[in-house]
Amino acid sequence: MLASLPGLMLLRDAAAAPTKVSVGTASEGGAFVLYGGALIDALKSVEPSLEMRERMTRGTLDNVPMLERGELDIGFVFGEVVHELFSGVGGATTKLTVISVMYPTPGMFAVRADSRYRSITDLQGRPVVWNARGSGLAVQGRYVMSGMGLDVDTYFDSVYPEQLSDGPAMVIDGTASALWGGGLRWPGFVTIANNPNGVRFVVPTPEETDRILAKYDFLRRFTVPAGLYAGQSEPIQSVGSWSFILARADLDETVGYRLAAGLHRVERAGLSPRQLGQSTAKNTLAAVSSPDVLHPGVRRFYQEQGLIK
Repeated sequence: MLASLPGLMLLRDAAAAPTKVSVGTASEGGAFVLYGGALIDALKSVEPSLEMRERMTRGTLDNVPMLERGELDIGFVFGEVVHELFSGVGGATTKLTVISVMYPTPGMFAVRADSRYRSITDLQGRPVVWNARGSGLAVQGRYVMSGMGLDVDTYFDSVYPEQLSDGPAMVIDGTASALWGGGLRWPGFVTIANNPNGVRFVVPTPEETDRILAKYDFLRRFTVPAGLYAGQSEPIQSVGSWSFILARADLDETVGYRLAAGLHRVERAGLSPRQLGQSTAKNTLAAVSSPDVLHPGVRRFYQEQGLIK
């Protein structure tokens, strides 16, 4: 049973008046765009009362301030930035709330397979692309390198292009030695892997990983399964975080409830496309620091399902 009788009545009544929901994704070439398309299509099939509308943004860099200003209803945000928001790093704690996790985002460097770079120390002083300064990927890279005792702007010759698509091209043509990226089947990595020069992924060693996790306990160990990228014959162990769907502070409780119910229905019916396969209630509850950060509608739905008290 997906919802209690009151919940079903709420969903039935809401269906009479479709609700527009703006979704902040990212610019072309980002995994957020692929996820956004899958999310909108999946929810449309099970929750037609929600009219999901994608808004192209610069990703986390835009989504957080736009959510805080109420210019988006929901938006996609990197886990390291979510940690800062809920921990009050650099200011007051956020009033934004969590709808769901998206997917794990293990961070890695991609280098050309014909290069000499096999460790992070090999990249010292080399041009490394972190994507736009302040973007989710750049923030993630800063945390992971800081966990190793490295400053990204002094240890590397750091590059911060404005266009996400510039990074893979710079590695392919040799302008940059490495590109930092994250996620599973991240488009930038796919581009490099599919180039004739091939790709090699460089990640922290087990000892470096232990140091990173000892300093930043919100980061997690993740495995990149073998075969996700051309030429990647072995699984890769790295560190990163969960990316999240966040909601503006005053998003109506009914909308949050319907989003949670829709995602749960997609999951239970086996309708989840590959991009949404990790967006489960179980993963969400495991990833959040406390149920208190959940959107009130999501929290109520989880309570009705017996997932939380």
